[in-house]
Amino acid sequence: MRIGEIIAAKRPVFSVEFFPPKTDEGRTQLFETARSLAELELDFVSVTYGAGGSTRDGTVDITTALKDEVGLEVMAHLSCVGETVEGLDATLDRLREAEIDNVFALRGDPPRGETDFVQSEGGFGSAAELAGHISANYDFSIGGACFPEVHPEAPDLDTDLTYLKTKVDAGAEFLITQLFFDNRAYFDFVEAARAKGIEVPILAGIIPVTGYAHTKRICSLCDASIPVDLEAAMLAAEGDPEAEFNLGVAYAAQQSAELLAAGAPGIHFYALNKAPATRAVLGALRAAQPWRGARGQSLTQ
Repeated sequence: MRIGEIIAAKRPVFSVEFFPPKTDEGRTQLFETARSLAELELDFVSVTYGAGGSTRDGTVDITTALKDEVGLEVMAHLSCVGETVEGLDATLDRLREAEIDNVFALRGDPPRGETDFVQSEGGFGSAAELAGHISANYDFSIGGACFPEVHPEAPDLDTDLTYLKTKVDAGAEFLITQLFFDNRAYFDFVEAARAKGIEVPILAGIIPVTGYAHTKRICSLCDASIPVDLEAAMLAAEGDPEAEFNLGVAYAAQQSAELLAAGAPGIHFYALNKAPATRAVLGALRAAQPWRGARGQSLTQ
């Protein structure tokens, strides 16, 4: 089913991002995680994309297997990095043949060790170009990424939103945010996006923290900030796995509940291919149902 239609018909939606494992052991863990989380009635899962070769093929293979073997609605990430139009079309053709309905269109980050994105010869230079190509030539439901704390390469929020609108105008039916820890960043971003004429649903990207050092590393990759109170709590829990786990679950559950109560259309969990923390957060949300009587209609477009 098309994710754009799922979001239009059901609020809130809950989804999870996975990445293609590199080993047989990792694959086994991923499918154990997927089956565990599927018990909590996920609306869809997404599978990240690595440009070129086996990693790219792994995205298609894992996405197809999660659909066929686990019964999940799926979305494959697709990136411009290192890809020609012909290569991207080959991947899109495989997804279509596998009866996958959803694609997440990304420009992609520079390869490890490089600082600047370089457009491939015969490829696309932006997610908007990729989304436009998919929209014109295929019948996928297209998602796009957005950044509540501004894309690292954008000089300011207005410039970032101007580009984001071109992505939506090119065919993105919904957006998923980069991870964030301060809900005010999301609320302000959605308000600014609506003022810019961006009306598609914006799902909130949430990660249950898994320890101070690991969280700092992840945030450094996407320029996400950590609130002072959360950083202090992580430092206090550092070295105690149980305390770190409980903190991650409690913070993510509280953060998600506030977002849903304010009218956010859904939560997209960055689960890192592990089930326990995301399962605990999602279970708590299902029990509390903070979205009942949600306010803030501008968030639910």
